[in-house]
Amino acid sequence: MKKKVLKITSRVVQGKEKKDRMEDFEKKVRISDGMEVDPNLQIVSLLRQFLRVQQRRAEAYAKLKKGFSELGDSAYQQLCNEITVQFNDCSKEVLALESTFLSPSYCRNDLASLLRSVQVQEKQKLHLTATVQVLKKAGRPSERLVSHENCKFRNQHECVHVHEITEAAGTEEAEADAEYNNAMKEAIQGVQEAVTTINEHLEEVRYEIAALEEI
Repeated sequence: MKKKVLKITSRVVQGKEKKDRMEDFEKKVRISDGMEVDPNLQIVSLLRQFLRVQQRRAEAYAKLKKGFSELGDSAYQQLCNEITVQFNDCSKEVLALESTFLSPSYCRNDLASLLRSVQVQEKQKLHLTATVQVLKKAGRPSERLVSHENCKFRNQHECVHVHEITEAAGTEEAEADAEYNNAMKEAIQGVQEAVTTINEHLEEVRYEIAALEEI
């Protein structure tokens, strides 16, 4: 009789130990799950993803600048096509991040607005960078090579361009140069202003990451 009682008691104890182990395991799972869905850590992860996108954009601009200086027209055009695809991919990724911050899971309209501001500045920067390159490629009007197809060649070269410049006394050319210089100056200044604003926004992102990691 005593043996049966001992066996029953042993089974009860083992059952209780098994139940306790299961409860401990469930607690650990809940704790682990809680860590995985920590909103602050997820926000940090998303912001770091955004910074990686911006790094890719910076690298693309570096390639574009180098290609403009070193490549021929055909190769440079191919590079521009590749860079365009990269910029489009970056924009799509940032828009997805912006949408995520606006979702009910985060409700971080401030961060979404910050990313949107960067997108606007990036678009402006790209447009003005292209403008600068187009102007550089065209060259200042007074320094451009001219075609002599319409010139007369008798005993000597009778250049129609010299005749036109003489009649206009250089006024039109001077005005064209002035317009070119102003356009170049405005485009370069616009790029610099966009870069400054973007860098300020990126600094805000880094501050946000640091603040969230301290919580």
